[in-house]
Amino acid sequence: MITEIALLKIKNGEDAAFEHAFKKASTIISSMKGYVEHELQKCIEEENKYLLIVRWETLEDHTIGFRGSEEYREWKNLLHHFYDPFPTVEHYYKII
Repeated sequence: MITEIALLKIKNGEDAAFEHAFKKASTIISSMKGYVEHELQKCIEEENKYLLIVRWETLEDHTIGFRGSEEYREWKNLLHHFYDPFPTVEHYYKII
């Protein structure tokens, strides 16, 4: 299993709209092959900052399966216009 981490900075004043869109987008990602679970956490210190954590069975389930899918296009349309700047996504695996 791998963990995808993305630090999301949302345009000022767009938090509520982003959270609403993310609820809809959650149904998309959770239906994908290799998806295990996800969570979205809101930063306490910075109002427009979120941490997205997604667990996948394999790296390819995310990078090829999800990102190469029609569902990803819908995900992009729902969420990508909220980001400023566009987030860096990193992948991790558990060692202990």
